[in-house]
Amino acid sequence: MTRTSESPVHTERVLGLGPFVFVCEHASNRVPDKYQNLGVTEDVLSSHAAWDIGALELSRLLSERFDSPLIASTVSRLVYDCNRAPESNTAIVLRSEDDKVPGNLSLTETQRQERVEAVYKPFANELSNVLDHRRSNNLDTTLVTIHSFTASMHGKQRVVEIGVLHDCDSRFADQMLAAVPNHSNYKIERNQPYGPDDDVTHTLKHHALPRQINNVMLEVRNDLLGDTESIEQISELLTALLSDALSLTKVDVTQEGLL
Repeated sequence: MTRTSESPVHTERVLGLGPFVFVCEHASNRVPDKYQNLGVTEDVLSSHAAWDIGALELSRLLSERFDSPLIASTVSRLVYDCNRAPESNTAIVLRSEDDKVPGNLSLTETQRQERVEAVYKPFANELSNVLDHRRSNNLDTTLVTIHSFTASMHGKQRVVEIGVLHDCDSRFADQMLAAVPNHSNYKIERNQPYGPDDDVTHTLKHHALPRQINNVMLEVRNDLLGDTESIEQISELLTALLSDALSLTKVDVTQEGLL
């Protein structure tokens, strides 16, 4: 779904009282007019190079099921990847897989900073504001970022179907993975097809770790998100895993309190 809003960030259920805050950094393939499509073709803009196909629809279903906020970027990651720190070399890519991004070549530091100010900071600030509002209202929160990935990369097929990713805090990921045998025959693996060493956990590190809140990053192979029925099926599975992990986490906290 192509976003048409001129705002770089879109928030839903900001006052939701559910236990999660869902984040979709790669929700949109929109390129603001001032960047002139970055010189790439429409085929590139409609591909995984520009966004995580199916991720926004999945995020919305989960947000609705749990009555929890959703923060989504409305700008293509080809302009700026909101899951990257401003100092990251992959925040503004020069090429995506086999495709050069002419509009990103030879950017001056001033031009790079303009994108940080125009795309990244509004997104990061909105997420920070939502998390801080929930903390001030004593709402326990688990941060969940939602992504999709391609079934093949550089000609190599990916066997993993769903990845449960974490950085140095693995608590919630551990609980989700522990719940998998009760709910799924999907190939679900830890830190696959990416992991912390691939510079994909910025949102977790920047927003969750300093606040010491539970967090996890979910990657779903995008051939499992090809239509409404498929997305609904994956959302039901993730709802079960997230619910079980939340219950297990509460049990652990209670037990710690009894020690």
